[in-house]
Amino acid sequence: MNRVFTVEEANRTLPLVRRIVEDVVRQHRVWREKILELDLVASSSRPDESRDRAELLEREAQAVAREIDGYQRELEELGIQLKDRRMGLVDFPSEMGGKRVLLCWRLGEGEVQFWHDEDAGYAGRQPLQPTVVG
Repeated sequence: MNRVFTVEEANRTLPLVRRIVEDVVRQHRVWREKILELDLVASSSRPDESRDRAELLEREAQAVAREIDGYQRELEELGIQLKDRRMGLVDFPSEMGGKRVLLCWRLGEGEVQFWHDEDAGYAGRQPLQPTVVG
């Protein structure tokens, strides 16, 4: 989907986007904990005893990863790009002065307040000037 968002359109989607991104961040934390536990079990000194536990943890981690992928698809269907599962970072494709840019929002922010060039990423975030971006 090649949707282009205005700042106002991006902000109007935030109630839904926020709920999806909260689920992503929460489930990413669960996934990460399972991976860490799996690493501990795999390094156990008694591999025979830990094999069943490791297989269970691996299945659980894969199930959580599939759930997160489903949330990402929901965002993509809205035309929104999930950039960071851990911190809840998304980008909304937009245009500024005839140039393609990304409106950038992070979980915890009240509204879309930043943008960056398509190749700049989070580190290149710049504050919006409401009169510049439509």
